[in-house]
Amino acid sequence: MQQFDLLGIGNSVVDVLYKVDEEFIKINKLEKGIMTLIDENTAEKFYSSLKQGLEVAGGSVANSTVGFALLSGKPAFIGKIKNDNLGKSFSKSLSDNNVFYDTQPILEGPGTARCFIFVTPDAQRTMNTYIGACSLLNPEDIDEKLVQNSNITYLEGYCWEEQLAKESLIKAAEIAHKFGNKVSLTLSDPFCVERHRNEFKDLIKKHIDILFANEMEIKKLYEIDNFNESAKEISSITEIAALTRGEKGAKIYNDKEVIEIKPKIFGKVIDTTGAGDLFAAGFLYGLSKKFSILESGNIASIAAGEIISHFGAKPETNLKNLISKELK
Repeated sequence: MQQFDLLGIGNSVVDVLYKVDEEFIKINKLEKGIMTLIDENTAEKFYSSLKQGLEVAGGSVANSTVGFALLSGKPAFIGKIKNDNLGKSFSKSLSDNNVFYDTQPILEGPGTARCFIFVTPDAQRTMNTYIGACSLLNPEDIDEKLVQNSNITYLEGYCWEEQLAKESLIKAAEIAHKFGNKVSLTLSDPFCVERHRNEFKDLIKKHIDILFANEMEIKKLYEIDNFNESAKEISSITEIAALTRGEKGAKIYNDKEVIEIKPKIFGKVIDTTGAGDLFAAGFLYGLSKKFSILESGNIASIAAGEIISHFGAKPETNLKNLISKELK
């Protein structure tokens, strides 16, 4: 088994992106800025009634592994797909981006997951997700050798919706720590935090070394409307908490200090899809290369800044070259 810098475990999703106006959000009674789970019928309705959207392999942590690879890191990914056209597309996309992926697909049952991402003119994203085959991730999919040989294992909060997926994440975290590796988690969405608040607190306290969350998520976790107080709470139970704040940048907390990371914007903000995913990719890449927290945070900010400068969650600029240029 080869050595990997990062192993991502999360939902295998094909993202379908659309540019829409505010009226579309209202007419379809969508909750703006939030991820909502939908059933297969609703997914098929959207897919058949809307014009062709931009389709790319996605999923939060999968996006991070692709970003990590584009920074010249060596990532792997575990996530469930079906052996259908969307599943084959997802697998090929990871392979084309130098992400090792070997999870066995299902042959029968729900189709490969898809996420409809509706981007409004203010660059906000409203997501409707059909989980499909993602929900069938189970502990048998967690390859102990792969976890053992990955310096950091990065877990996706969205997976916490299914009992077997929960067990899978905990199994991976326990294996990683058994072999002295680090474990990271993204809270993923305020929706997830509200549904699983106490379980997330317990997961973080027992298993997580590096946490990623945005301002809304961390406030929801502690039911405190003050960012600094929420940050103080989370920093007491995890080694590193990287908290993003949109146009305010980010603050990174550890047991010794609070490090402020300034936002990096290249031109106009077009689409915030993938910003958190690329921030995590950049930060974890920096840590994997033994950079300081400040250096890792600046890499994260540049990666996130690139992704919000265009439509879609895949970088359009050579990230490695961009970071070399910006950090001179």
